[in-house]
Amino acid sequence: MRGRVEPILASMRLLCLRKRFFNLSASRAFSNQIIQSPSLLSLDIEDSWPSASKQSGRPCTQDKEWPKNQTAKIIDGKAIAEGIRTRIASEVSRMEELMGQVPSLAVILVGQQPDSQTYVRNKIIASEEVGIKLKMTCLPENCTEREVCNALYRYNEDPSIHGIIVQLPLPKHLDEAKILSVISLEKDVDGFHPLNMGNLAMQGKEPLFIPCTPKGCIELLLQSGIEIMGKKAVVIGRSNIVGLPTSLLLQRHHATVTLVHAFTKNPECIAREADILVTAAGMPNLVRGSWLKPGAVVVDVGTNPVEDPESDHGYHLVGDVCFDDASRIASAITPVPGGVGPMTVAMLLYNTLESAKRAFK
Repeated sequence: MRGRVEPILASMRLLCLRKRFFNLSASRAFSNQIIQSPSLLSLDIEDSWPSASKQSGRPCTQDKEWPKNQTAKIIDGKAIAEGIRTRIASEVSRMEELMGQVPSLAVILVGQQPDSQTYVRNKIIASEEVGIKLKMTCLPENCTEREVCNALYRYNEDPSIHGIIVQLPLPKHLDEAKILSVISLEKDVDGFHPLNMGNLAMQGKEPLFIPCTPKGCIELLLQSGIEIMGKKAVVIGRSNIVGLPTSLLLQRHHATVTLVHAFTKNPECIAREADILVTAAGMPNLVRGSWLKPGAVVVDVGTNPVEDPESDHGYHLVGDVCFDDASRIASAITPVPGGVGPMTVAMLLYNTLESAKRAFK
């Protein structure tokens, strides 16, 4: 009789611990402690346009001149990301103490592209630092779509895995969209699933996960005290990974957004209208000082290797923005490296933690 009762009591104790953990998490407003980004649904407000007569009475004002010899504030993504990771580590430790479980992330790497290997290595290190378990599947460059999808199916069905990412870009012979759509919606911590992207685009909808780099860009702005609502924002680049979701997320925060791409006419003139400029073109030093409105805020997502014989690696990294030019005109700017990059990894860890919390409920 005792042998039958003990497993039941153990199960009841585990349920009580889980309930206690999530009650504590809710009471402490967990997500607001780690990052400042609010629920997108909480941002939804109905458009209410003023009448034409009121609009016509508003005088046009010219942009203020940016003081000469003033340098831009550096938005330190490395420091902000470190603070977020510290809070994530604290929550993971608390989760393990109360429940005996921690979040787990699965990564699929195809091929041996040096950039991808570096990004994965950074994710492994960051995961270990905060106490998140990480599992790796490495596939050869010439693998088939079936092999990648089979690995995804296994992770989808594994209850111990809370987040799945496929390191991009994939080799040309693989259908990226098809592969990403195989990832379970509940484990899509990169936020690239079509349903997550669709919900990001629609008012009244909340994606389970927001893509990590765009989320990191917004978090940098929020933690730096930079107002987004009502501002003119220009995003350079329209990739599914960064440019497009960043433009959608800025719109959800009520910025007036223009998206610039390779076929845009007069991109320099359009960029010069931006209060907030986000660059994700993958072109080193594309944006010069002449592209910027005095006092603009610049978020440089570009990470471009430039040959440098004096560097240990044979190259150094530069952004899409000519930093020296921009820092004399912008009011605030993210550096490369040390700006958006660390935030991307921090947001991946945050999404994985959120996924684990949903699974444990």
